[in-house]
Formats: sequence, C-alpha cells, structure tokens
Amino acid sequence: MTELAPVVDIQGITVTFPGVKALQDVDFRLFPGEVHALLGENGAGKSTLIKALTGVHTPDAGEIRLAGAPVSFHSPAQAQDAGISTVYQEVNLCTNLSVAENILLGREPRRFGSIDGRAMRARAAQLLSRIGLHIDPASALGSHPIAVQQLVAIARAVAVDARVLILDEPTSSLDAGEVAELFRIMRVLREDGVAILFVSHFLDQVYEISDRMTVLRNGALVGEYATASASRLEIVRAMIGRDLGVLDEVERRTAEHDVPSTTPLLHAENLGRTGAISPFDLELRSGEVVGVAGLLGSGRTELARLLFGADHADSGRVLIDGEPVKLRNPRSAIAKGIAFTSEDRKAEGLVADLTVRDNLILAMQAARGWARQVPRRTADELVEKYVNALDIRPANPEAVVGTLSGGNQQKVLLARWLVTRPRLLILDEPTRGIDVGAKAQIQKVVADLAAEGMAVLFISAELEEVMRVSDRVVVLRDRRKIGELPGDAGVDDVLALIAGEAEKVATS
Repeated sequence: MTELAPVVDIQGITVTFPGVKALQDVDFRLFPGEVHALLGENGAGKSTLIKALTGVHTPDAGEIRLAGAPVSFHSPAQAQDAGISTVYQEVNLCTNLSVAENILLGREPRRFGSIDGRAMRARAAQLLSRIGLHIDPASALGSHPIAVQQLVAIARAVAVDARVLILDEPTSSLDAGEVAELFRIMRVLREDGVAILFVSHFLDQVYEISDRMTVLRNGALVGEYATASASRLEIVRAMIGRDLGVLDEVERRTAEHDVPSTTPLLHAENLGRTGAISPFDLELRSGEVVGVAGLLGSGRTELARLLFGADHADSGRVLIDGEPVKLRNPRSAIAKGIAFTSEDRKAEGLVADLTVRDNLILAMQAARGWARQVPRRTADELVEKYVNALDIRPANPEAVVGTLSGGNQQKVLLARWLVTRPRLLILDEPTRGIDVGAKAQIQKVVADLAAEGMAVLFISAELEEVMRVSDRVVVLRDRRKIGELPGDAGVDDVLALIAGEAEKVATS
C-alpha cells in the first residue's frame, strides 16, 4: 500500500481558534483502497482534521494535497466536487423524501426541463446495487430504520464518484448485525479503490475493518500504525497519553471504610438497551463508591441513564433492596432514592438563567410537586448549608448560576441532588472541565458521602480519578461490560482490560 501515492496527503497542518490550537503541525496520509481509522479521545482534534480537509475550517499553516495536487477548499461543496464525501454520525438527509430523491438531491436527471422520476429511480437503484442494498428507491426514507438511512447516505456519497469517503462515527447507533452490513459495504468500496477514513471509538471494530490507524492527542499527531502489527495496549496508551511502565502510584482515598456485605441497595440483572449498551449485571451497595471506566463511546453514560430511568431498558430488571422495581422514568427513580448528575451540566443539568437558590432546590421541588412549594425558610436553610458545605463561590444564593465558574456550577448541580438525600448518587463526569482545586473538593465530597453510607456510581474518563475514589471499578468496552476490578488495582490493569489484553477479571 505504501508503494502507492496517497490520495490525501496532509503536511504540517495547523488550525487555531481563539486561545486554542486545535491542530498543531499534523501530518496525515490516506491511500486508495484502504480503510484508515482516525483515533483519539475528546478534544484530540479528529473533527477539526476532518473539517480542515473538507473545507469547513481554513488551516493557518500546512498543506493539503489531493492526488498529488495542492488544494484549498472553502466549503464542503467544493470538497465534494473534488471527490471527498462525508457521512456524519447523525444522518443528514430528508426523511420525508424518497430514497431516490435523497441519493440524487441536487443532481436529479432531467427531461424536457423537469425531473425525470423514472431515470432518477433507475440511477438510484444502480447506486444501491453497487453497495448491495436492495430496497425500493421510491420508498420514503423515513420508513426505513436508522441503519438503512445511514447506508443510503453512503450511496449518496458514492453517487458523486467519491475518491475519498469519510465515515464519522457511523456505527454509534447500529447493532451488531447492522455493523456487519456496513462493514460489508465498506469492503466493497475498498475493493473498488475508494479511500475510506473511519472515525470510531470502538477498538474492536477498528481492528476488524481498518488497514491502518492514526492517533491524535491534544491536537498533535501521536503516530501512524499498521493495524495488523499494533497491539491494542499500544494504541490505548497512545490515545490516553500514559507510559504504563512508569506510572506513579495512584493516591488512594483518604476516607477508607469497610463496605457492608449486606443485600445490595441496587442490583441490575441482564439490564440492557439495544443500540445503547449490551445486557450487564451490576451490584451497588450502601457506603460503596463504584467507578465506571472505559474509553469514550464505551457505554458509560448509557449505563447511567438506564439506572436512572432516563432511557428504557429492553432486557433485564432492577432490584432495590432485593425487590424488583420499574424505573419507567427519572421521577420513578428519584422516588426510589436515586439521583443523577448528567455529564452535560449546561444542556441537561442547570438552568443557566436561574439563581443558585432556584437551581439548588429544583429537584426537591420537583419531587414535592409544584402544588406543594418548598417553604422559604426550609429553602434558605438548605441553600446556606450546601453553599457552605461545598464552598460554592460566590456564596450568594441570588447569583445567576450561568455567571459562575464551571467548577462552582458543578457544585451547585451536586448540591441540588444532595438536598434530596438520595440513597444512590450517579455522577457522570462530575469533574469534567473544572480546575484542579474544584476537582479535589468534589472527590472529597464523594468520599465523605460514601463514608456516611451513600452508594455512589462514579463515571469519569480520567482513569486516575476513577481509581482514586473507587472501592470497585466496572470496566466497559464497545458498549459491553467486560469486567470488574478491585479498587486497589492499578491504572495499568484497567488499560490492559480495556485494550483486551488482560484475561484476569477480579470481582468484589
């Protein structure tokens, strides 16, 4: 493959946004007839690289060559005209139109000045046949499942005789059978000489379909690897940015305590949701912090949402105190003493235009119902208690929460749920985007809550943080629970399990 000339050759590309270097001196090569995986955690620069290649962003430095010729695209349309097509995670088609209309939108065959419907359907059928998809071109796109819609988007992409096909997280909403069908089509296109850039967080899928991999981290190129010769542990190390052989010993929680060996507070049996997370078993006990570790896209948030009733499970059951319960929605979960802080505190957590006071008592008020207002005196006492306990700054209940720093906003969200005195607290990325001091405070709060008897499920992309606060760690990969490790395991052990190179699974 390396004897061929690359169809895409990016040299020293740099993209800068105000105060941020999204890409810094990155090289990238893509050859005809290969599937090349682009890997990296959030903020690594994957999306920026794709957008620089397709004309969404203009590079500040560097050069992009297409089939050996320098190019400078100023829009995705220009890139598409040059043979670069992109299919994004969210299908960007018109579900109210037919399959044929979607495939040939803007390029419809015409006869006597009008769209030739028969010719359009015939051409669409040819394109669908090329990728082995046998559906009626006249059928409404919206009548087909998401997986088929995604394949139609690929048919549209190759309709322009694409030399380069970019697939951005195409398998995120697909089940195993649908992924297999997508991979079959990718292999057909690869045999036809199409260069495919495959962006995914699923390592198992990357190793199944890709020929080479490029890893980015913090906007910089880490390396280019041949899939057949690169170990999963090597790739995980490159993505995470840890030299596993010289990792310092992770600091353990200062508030050590014994977890009672009683009936689990919550027991999930074979709980799962198709397309979100495979069925899993999980026990959570009072006074225990259970960490959830895994790469981005491994199913961490999906697991949390099932336990909170935000998503509906289609398999398994949940028992609380040994009794089966139905978590039909978040309200039913709250009634059972379960609280949940979302990783997206702006969109799913705080109400930015309300005050600290209003945000802090929101969950308690919702549990009581709007007809039974929380007494002002009770609200004042609770607000003062948690503003002081969590050191929320400024210590002004009337401050608009949107004006607070990220760390203090996170503390307000945490305080909102502590007011309800939950038995189980689910924290999804509670320290993302906040400073070191605020992180340490939140970690201490978690340890103190467990010491007082609360069960805590702690989700974080930072493995050191997970190991620091947890009594036990659940490890996920590719939306499956692949094992559990005791809290005294090392970060190396977790990474090896994520990479699929550790067979030993410890359970507590």
